[in-house]
Amino acid sequence: MRLISTLSDVPPPSARLRYGAAATAVAAAAVTGAWAVDADSAWYRALRKPNWQPPSWAFGAVWTPLYAAIAYATGHALGRTGDVGRRRRLVQSLAVNLALNAGWNWLFFALRSPAAGLAGTLLLDVSNADLLRRTARVDRSATLMLAPYAAWCCFATALNASIVRRNR
Repeated sequence: MRLISTLSDVPPPSARLRYGAAATAVAAAAVTGAWAVDADSAWYRALRKPNWQPPSWAFGAVWTPLYAAIAYATGHALGRTGDVGRRRRLVQSLAVNLALNAGWNWLFFALRSPAAGLAGTLLLDVSNADLLRRTARVDRSATLMLAPYAAWCCFATALNASIVRRNR
């Protein structure tokens, strides 16, 4: 029997706890963000948008598997390290990321500010880089699962920037 010598070497939480907590956090962010969205509002419809913007239905079709991937990848990564500090920093990175993710909807739609939304999505891109970096330290497969999310957010940043330029 091996004794745990330090707090930095503690077995990860159970799979049920890891995946359950990650799924709960992701679902909370998705619901919180969705409350702010009104893509049918006169304000949003009046915005000039680029011709390469996907149709409204595509956003839900893309976000659903992305949210599932975020929950699975982070739950998976949390089980790949016994280092409590590394797990804590990964959880903190995820929390910041999900807050920025949900926050974009409030900045763009609720405040009706594409410029504030652009600032928020730029911060989200930085947060995605941090989340990818932290997951890469513990599990490359989790990083690969998060890559489409980061790529979609970069696309959203370009789309948001185009909307800002077209509506000055």
